[in-house]
Amino acid sequence: MQTNNSRAEYSNSKTAVLLINLGTPDAPETTEVRAYLRKLLSSERVLDINPLVRWLLLNIFILPFRPRESAKAYRKIWLPEGSPLLVYSQKLKNALIEPFAEENIHVELAMQCGEPSLKKSLARLREQGNSRIIVLPLYPQYASSTYGGALEDLYKELLHDWNMPDLQIIPPFFSDSRFIEAWAKVGLPFLENKPDHVLFSFHGLPLRHIKKSDPSGNWCRNDNECCLELADQNRYCYSAHCHQTSKLLADRLNLEAEKWSVSFQSRFGREEWIKPYTEQHLKKLAESGVKRVVVFCPSFVADSLETLEEIGIRAAEHFRECGGEELELVPSLNNHPEWIKALTSIIRQQLSY
Repeated sequence: MQTNNSRAEYSNSKTAVLLINLGTPDAPETTEVRAYLRKLLSSERVLDINPLVRWLLLNIFILPFRPRESAKAYRKIWLPEGSPLLVYSQKLKNALIEPFAEENIHVELAMQCGEPSLKKSLARLREQGNSRIIVLPLYPQYASSTYGGALEDLYKELLHDWNMPDLQIIPPFFSDSRFIEAWAKVGLPFLENKPDHVLFSFHGLPLRHIKKSDPSGNWCRNDNECCLELADQNRYCYSAHCHQTSKLLADRLNLEAEKWSVSFQSRFGREEWIKPYTEQHLKKLAESGVKRVVVFCPSFVADSLETLEEIGIRAAEHFRECGGEELELVPSLNNHPEWIKALTSIIRQQLSY
């Protein structure tokens, strides 16, 4: 039986906060991008297919060709300090150190693919003597390939520890009012000139991922109707989480129903992914007479290749080619003061448990 003294000693144990994000290549060059993609796409949560088929697909069809093109894209958005995703994630970590400094709570950043690696970040936490770790995967909506993959990678790194730390996992925050408010504060200035339409573009997923997340086996129809309301059957549905984020953010931004929509980007391969696809949806918007569109990307909390290059450059060019005039990308949360405030509150809430 645990005594009051032992509980007090446990409560005084050293605590750390571990932020986990996907990662980025070390440099915008073919070799570094190839290493990053090999690590990313070797995960059976990302390419959930037969291991032999996955190896063949990677080594024959993807890695010999895709890294060169991706490296060119990275060079368009690379900052003097490095990859935007890493730069903004480091700034986020540094900004979170101050609110917890007096309590001697350490804050570390770890990447699943790339540096700082999960292995090295956990080693630093061990060296500091932390026995309690608040884990925050920086993925607002649940997907097995991202949030689920972050936890799997974390558990694998800790699997052989003799003294297992007390892990407290912060759940996906797609509907958290503090997350929504942070996005609203970032996005409101972009709506002052009243754009014709607001698009919430999320990272896409293969439809099979969505169907595998349906515990009932018969809820998912990929017609968006099954995603509009949260229910027990779609509690793990990434698409439903995205629609919920969009609905809450649209309400906070006071957008009329016909003035906003949802789409999914970053698709590759020939199989069916969550619809509508961002590129096709932008074409339809332009053809319907929409001239000025503002795009939010609320599945990303830090700007990256998928926001800055895919939407900010390529999607903007595509929209103009289809008859639109201006596509404006809302920056991600990055290290915005409202996001720092939100995360500080979310972490403190977890510390009280």
